[in-house]
Amino acid sequence: MSNKTFTMIKPDAVANNHIGPILAKINEAGFRIVALKYTCLSPEKAAAFYEVHKERPFYNDLVKYMSSGPIVAVILEKANAIEDFRKLIGATDPAKAAPGTIRNLFAKSIEANAIHGSDSDANAEIEGSFFFSQMERF
Repeated sequence: MSNKTFTMIKPDAVANNHIGPILAKINEAGFRIVALKYTCLSPEKAAAFYEVHKERPFYNDLVKYMSSGPIVAVILEKANAIEDFRKLIGATDPAKAAPGTIRNLFAKSIEANAIHGSDSDANAEIEGSFFFSQMERF
């Protein structure tokens, strides 16, 4: 089990000025920011990042949404990082997210759900590597 995870603050949360409050919640939960990058995804980069969902009906809308504005990519460190972070962000549907979770507080809908969190150590490594070089991740 790794002590690192990857997250991405999505375009809706960036556009709504939630970067600071979201990062504050992450810090308050005991995560250490290892790497952070404010950037934009081109449609091609968004398509590559979400290629795992290529056959799903929402894929094209997801690519369009994720390339619609800036995002913040972050690598975090904490013991039990994946599980603890998934609890912190809450359910994908903000209406079902536990009170006080990031999605409960900052997401607008299932589609505009404010934040991404890796679901496994393997995906955290793949997703973190998409945005950061090995040197940037330490």
